[in-house]
Amino acid sequence: MQKDIYERIINFLLGASWGIILLGAFITFKLFSFLGLAFAFFITVIFVVVGLFLVLTLDAFVVNRKRLEEAKKQTEILEKLLKQEA
Repeated sequence: MQKDIYERIINFLLGASWGIILLGAFITFKLFSFLGLAFAFFITVIFVVVGLFLVLTLDAFVVNRKRLEEAKKQTEILEKLLKQEA
């Protein structure tokens, strides 16, 4: 099944987001480690939570797109049934 440009862009952004979360968590921890391990860990967890929220937002776009496609298919089927009945 071929993916349209919308799905390719969203999937690319999802992959890039995961990469940014992983690399950013490492950099954030290293950047704040001089202030103490507990504080660095806390800031890193906050960074990861915000990043995961953004990943969930992108994933919601994918789910809504699939729901829209299913609704279009169901509407088409219902219109065919209505024409047959009339």
